[in-house]
Amino acid sequence: MTRRQEQLQAFDRLLTIMDELREQCPWDKKQTMESLRHLTIEEVYELGDAILENDLMEVKKELGDVLLHIVFYSRIGSETNSFDIADVCHSISDKLIERHPHIYGDVKVANEEDVKRNWEQIKLKEKGKTSVLQGVPKSLPAMVKANRIQDKVAGVGFDWERPEQVYEKVEEELNELNVEVANGNADKMESELGDVLFSIINYARFLKINPENALERTNKKFIKRFQYLEAKSIEINKSLSELTLSEMDVFWEEAKKA
Repeated sequence: MTRRQEQLQAFDRLLTIMDELREQCPWDKKQTMESLRHLTIEEVYELGDAILENDLMEVKKELGDVLLHIVFYSRIGSETNSFDIADVCHSISDKLIERHPHIYGDVKVANEEDVKRNWEQIKLKEKGKTSVLQGVPKSLPAMVKANRIQDKVAGVGFDWERPEQVYEKVEEELNELNVEVANGNADKMESELGDVLFSIINYARFLKINPENALERTNKKFIKRFQYLEAKSIEINKSLSELTLSEMDVFWEEAKKA
């Protein structure tokens, strides 16, 4: 048996188990697409955590959880003759072929940027699409959404030319924020802070840094250092609230070195 045959056999096993659970398990029988939705989102975040931790065994497990949800939705869809797993596979296969004319057609590309520009042009021609931003999900977290918006408009040429220009925009937005802070205008402060964050996310894109990954890396670093500080406070029999700022600073510097 070839590896491809083993893969197909494994997938067939999962489909069979899903059918059995849907027909025999009280919990699985009750589920709907709506009831699964929040669980699916949770599984994707858990997969994201495993990827950031570079824990490949955990990535394997979380991919299985995500795949289960795809199979589950497909089984539910088949019960109303709306679609099944074959339709899902054919749909994404057709889309991949359509969006890769440089592989499956006669379009020529020089680099990754050419590919991305082609994608956006192709997606804009798809039925019902009047804006390149229509494909950005409304429920995305704000930082991820900002990154996707900037990526999509860049795909049709709406972009800066050099990173220095974007950095100048960051400084400009910071200055505008400081003006509103000085004026004490809360509503405009929020608006200007949003502009600062949007421009920083754009700068990260030019530096080829994923801002979500960068912020999560800092979150993890802060948690680790703060927990070191907590442990040290226990060692000297003091609560955190009893520590002076000077004592906290000493432990914080130790945590950074550690």
